[in-house]
Amino acid sequence: MTLVFVYSGEFAERVIRNLINDPSFCKACGLYCDSCKYGVYSHVRNIRAAIELPKPSDLPAFIEKPENYMPKTIPKVDLCVASGLHKDLLLELPVRLERAGVKGLIVPIEDFNEVPSGLRRQMEERCMELGLEYAFPKPFCSLKPSRDKPLISRFVLELGVGRPKLEVSTAKRGEREVIEAVVVKRSAPCGSTWYVARKLIGIETKRESLYDAIAKAHHSYPCTATMNVDPEAKEPILHIAGYIIREEVERALKEKWEIV
Repeated sequence: MTLVFVYSGEFAERVIRNLINDPSFCKACGLYCDSCKYGVYSHVRNIRAAIELPKPSDLPAFIEKPENYMPKTIPKVDLCVASGLHKDLLLELPVRLERAGVKGLIVPIEDFNEVPSGLRRQMEERCMELGLEYAFPKPFCSLKPSRDKPLISRFVLELGVGRPKLEVSTAKRGEREVIEAVVVKRSAPCGSTWYVARKLIGIETKRESLYDAIAKAHHSYPCTATMNVDPEAKEPILHIAGYIIREEVERALKEKWEIV
């Protein structure tokens, strides 16, 4: 699986740094860091290029000739991840990818203002016309494998990012059941799952304690999704991301094994 990032802004950089497992990236635990993720994986060889384009705020509201702002060359890779781009540049991107021999496109939606529903539909139509496999996960940590998207499924499964997946073990502490260990099988692309997992150790499995710990950890990382209410979901995308990790922790607890 080979990747190219075409992006503007900090979100894609966060994803890239998580994928390559940059040792200076996650400082969430501060002095208490136990290097839970470092040395576990690195996908640096999968990323062939990271192409940064001008910020939308530095460009005209309407771009008549988007080709003037697009990269001169794009490497022939399996998949492109595009994030934070000006709307006119994003619309131009599928044509450029198809010409370069790129087979698929992922456009994470962490803020509906960046990719409103109308633009997303235009992008989907364009990708279908060009024969590109595509996904517009909202948020990025909602991306799951699916049979009809083999290339994007490979991205999720081979690189271990997308909708989080955990394994949890618990132990009895008197009358209390607490989380003893958490293994990250798949992380949110931004890397927040590793931090949430670290913060769950020692937490009681009662729903109130569990939800409180997950929410605090998820906000502390912090999640990069917007707090503005999404017109389609009727709530902030950040909340959706929070529900996703909460659901995954609950699923992992149902399948847990106990340490005696």
